[in-house]
This record gives sequence, structure tokens and C-alpha cells, in this order.
Amino acid sequence: MKKIVPLLFLFLSFLKIDAQNNNPKVEKILGADISFLPQLEDRGIKFSDNGSQKDALLILKDHGFNYIRLRIFNDPATDSGYSPKKGFCDLEHTKQMAKRIKAAGMKFLLDFHYSDTWADPGKQFKPAAWKNFTVEQLAQAVHDFTKKVLIELQKQNTLPDMVQVGNEINHGILWPDGNSANFDNLAAFVGAGIKAVREVDPKIKVMLHIACGGQNAESISFLDNMKQRNISFDVIGQSYYPQWHGTIADLQNNLTDLSKKYKQDIIVVEYSEHKREVNDIAFNLSNKNMVGTFIWEPLNTWEKIFDKSGASNNLINTYDSIKIKYNIH
Repeated sequence: MKKIVPLLFLFLSFLKIDAQNNNPKVEKILGADISFLPQLEDRGIKFSDNGSQKDALLILKDHGFNYIRLRIFNDPATDSGYSPKKGFCDLEHTKQMAKRIKAAGMKFLLDFHYSDTWADPGKQFKPAAWKNFTVEQLAQAVHDFTKKVLIELQKQNTLPDMVQVGNEINHGILWPDGNSANFDNLAAFVGAGIKAVREVDPKIKVMLHIACGGQNAESISFLDNMKQRNISFDVIGQSYYPQWHGTIADLQNNLTDLSKKYKQDIIVVEYSEHKREVNDIAFNLSNKNMVGTFIWEPLNTWEKIFDKSGASNNLINTYDSIKIKYNIH
């Protein structure tokens, strides 16, 4: 009981600011996660479109994209981190990319993994520096790291327009303490991150990102558990990859149902295959909660939009037609 009381107090304190939020809806989004860009440029790749060399962000903007997503790790330069020694996707690289995004006149979504490396439904490793923290210390660390990053971005006038508190968190974060089997802990950690966002700038949209594109029951269970614990958020983010999340019909049925059940905006924040179909679903729901998509890493050669030298091809024109079809600005 002695351990439960301070955790409950901490949990409620993190909810105090969050519950006051009442952000307006966001606009139609045609977005791209291009977190690999600094690494691609480090390899010497120079991007071009129609034979003209240009900043990759401006190429995407020319073809209708209006929002850029970046992931951030705690300490990716560690030996066990995402980018040993080079530290790609750390705070400094994020600050540099944020300047480029804002200079291009685009909006910015920041994706906190709360790990030194990839976090997803199959793994949510704690940062090495947090390895021995108690639950209360982990919640405070989430708050403090989130706030530190945002203040650093604020100092250079590049605050994100939207923040993800965790990446694909339907199975939790900061395992094992924040596994979804320990939902009170998970909600305390998420609430801590949200509180930090609201403290820096309450206008920033907060997204909860789950990897349940075609899984309706799992989506509802997760979101209802968050709502039951008074976690207030602005956006539901879904990943959709057919090999894990079902058919296009499964995606459509799930998002249609979620748009009726929840007031939050809904974004397909990661996808790769079925580019036209995913965007058609995003912009054609009769309930207008759905506000868009983020393709995952279109600058990499696996998307076949750019070749290994960085030259675009006709596939990029798919997004021109989507922009026109749905009047995206």
C-alpha cells in the first residue's frame, strides 16, 4: 500500500494539466516520416526531382506534402543504441532537422520513443540511463526528458506542432514496468509525457500512437483504458502494415468505427503499401475526424519513390493527384 499511494499521487499530478486541454481540430495532413534523411545525406546521397538537385524536404513539399515526422531517441550514440557514436535521431540532429522543416514552411510531428533504440509493439527497451529507476522515477524521467527536448526546440523557434508520447504503444512503453499488463504504470508514464508537452505549449497536439490499423477490438481496449484513467489527448495515431494489421477493408472498418466512438482526430501515422487506398480511406470517412496520413520513410529506396542516387520517379506524382483530389494545402 505504501508504494501505491505515492504512485497514485504522482499519476494524478500528471493528469492535472492534461485534463484542461481542449485543442481545436487539425487540418488535412499529407505527411512523411523522413527521420533517415540525415543518415542518407551522410552517405553522400543528393536528392533530385525532374533532373534538378534540391533539398529533399522541398521536393516533398512540391508534390503536396505539408507535414514532416521525426523520431527521437534518448541516447542513440551509446554502444547498444540506434546509432553508436554518430547519434542519429538524437536531440542535436532533431534540432537541425527541425530548423529545416520550419524553414521549408512545413509542420512538424515529433515522435518520442523513450528508448535509446527502436521502440515498437515487439520491444520497448528502457534507456540505459533509466535502467534501475523505480516506477515513480521513470514517470519523472519521461516528464523531464520530454520537457527538456521541447524547451531546446522552443529556444530556436522550432517547436513541433504535434507530439507523440511514445511509439506504437499498444503493448506499453518502458518494459517491463510500463507493459500494457501494468496499465496504471503505462498511463502514469504517458500522462507524465503529456503534462510536459502542455507545460511547454498547450497548443501542441498530443497523439497516442498504436499499431492496430486493422484491429478494432484492440484499438478500443487500449483507448478506453487510457480514457478510464483520465488521459486526455488530441489525436489517435494508427500504424497500418498489411502483414501485421490486416486488409484494407480491416483498416477502413476499424477507422470508421473509431471515428464514431471517439472525438479525437485520427491519423494513419505510418504506412507503406496501398498508398492510394490508405489515403482514400483517410480522406473519405463520412465522419470528418480523420485528418490524414504519414508515409514511413519515402526517401529510402524500399519505397521506390527515389532511386539509390536520390532521383525521384513518376511514383512521387501519386501525391500530386492526392493533393488535388482532396484539396490539401
